[in-house]
Amino acid sequence: MENKADILIIGAGVAGLYTALKLSPRPVTVITARPLGKGGSTPWAQGGMAAAIGPDDTSNLHFSDTMQAGAGLVDAEAASILVDGGEAAVEDLIRFGVQFDQNKDGSLVLGREAAHCRDRIVHATGDQAGAAIMNALVAAARASEHITILERIVAEDLMTDDNGAVGGALIYNVEAGERAAFDASETILATGGLGGLYAVTTNPTPAQGHGLAFAARAGALIRDPEFVQFHPTALDIGVDPAPLATEALRGEGAHLVNEDGRTFMENYHPAGDLAPRDIVARAVEAEIKAERGAFLDAREAIGAAFPKKFPTVFAACQKAEIDPRTDIMPVAPAAHYHMGGVYTDLDGATTLDGLWAVGEVASTGVHGANRLASNSLLEAVVFGARIADHLREKPLDRRDEAGAPADRMDVPSKPADPKAMQKLREAMSKGCALIRSEEALYDTLEMVAELHEYETMTSGLKSALVTAELIAQGALAREESRGAHHRSDFPDAEEDAFHTEICAEMDDDE
Repeated sequence: MENKADILIIGAGVAGLYTALKLSPRPVTVITARPLGKGGSTPWAQGGMAAAIGPDDTSNLHFSDTMQAGAGLVDAEAASILVDGGEAAVEDLIRFGVQFDQNKDGSLVLGREAAHCRDRIVHATGDQAGAAIMNALVAAARASEHITILERIVAEDLMTDDNGAVGGALIYNVEAGERAAFDASETILATGGLGGLYAVTTNPTPAQGHGLAFAARAGALIRDPEFVQFHPTALDIGVDPAPLATEALRGEGAHLVNEDGRTFMENYHPAGDLAPRDIVARAVEAEIKAERGAFLDAREAIGAAFPKKFPTVFAACQKAEIDPRTDIMPVAPAAHYHMGGVYTDLDGATTLDGLWAVGEVASTGVHGANRLASNSLLEAVVFGARIADHLREKPLDRRDEAGAPADRMDVPSKPADPKAMQKLREAMSKGCALIRSEEALYDTLEMVAELHEYETMTSGLKSALVTAELIAQGALAREESRGAHHRSDFPDAEEDAFHTEICAEMDDDE
């Protein structure tokens, strides 16, 4: 294996593979820690992709919904780019082989999710959009001569030169059992999210925000790390990670009820079951803490059609001996999506020369304080294409003098120790989840500091701790409640919205 490439993409979900495909004919190397198509969050995406393509819809309406959901922190130009790219994104994915669900007349089936004013979510095989898109992109990537795919290669950190420019990554070859430098002229982070830092999550547990840690250690600007979205309806059946009960269920008319069968969302928001996710999540949490319980009732709205319309949710329910056609489903909030991330401009460039970011690891400005449902897959496609457009003809300069931080060589190339990781996940869920306070956040940071001295420190744990600290520090600095971030000691929002910005050279947030 030659550890050198013009363009290196770290991560092989939708963001990484789509960007690689759009870079054609420029050679690109994609590295992934697991077999291609396995282990990431993309195949688990149930809802679908938002795009204003319906006859009664416009990009302006999609823009308005996106801005409103983001609670004052959405970048208007980024949001405009996102929604204007919806139709082209759908058409491009179809060209790559994605088979979206169609009506009898050949038009695409469009669903609705929370905070959308129109039916604009395209689905594939009911609730298997992520898997369908992923399967198509994997096949296309494997068939593309310009893409080299290296599996079982774990990225451990970024390499930088004396000027701070990124020149590739420090990697660990699992098959060979060797750590090595991988040189690249341009490096693209497509490493996904961080839900695995929490004890209850809908993400694969290895999703621990490593890419965010890589960028932070290299000195990149990190924006709004405190904004973690909790999906309000994870199936509460004692499984880790928690199976997701897609928001599309409520879009089809399912209702949240307590253990007595009474609906409760009208007590929390005028939009009821289709209120913004942060509000629904806190309402579900409140009902559970009040010992009234929280359940999703789809018996009347979906009923006998459940197995065909939502096969993934139905299969998860069956394993728990729940029949959603006749039973209500117990639900609870779970860490689901990270709105913050590595700051990028509108072309996906970070603040470091040679480093780009796309997908959930990036903070492009389109999500603000609270992601609008199903905008994430669209973001990965639209901004992945923009990175590709920028790099396809860009002259590339090799940075042969780049190196990894010295302290990275002192820890074993292994995932986080399960015992240490469990302590971290429990601490994050207790002190840095849906409801936060100064005292709870300091307790979380204290646990993070203790784990930094853990006797079996590994590369995986080191990165997880960096990201956990970024989230907690951002939450501590934000003395207000906005979107997905709620402080019990600061329950109101500031009049003027502001971003939290953290980088290695900064101690204070701006």
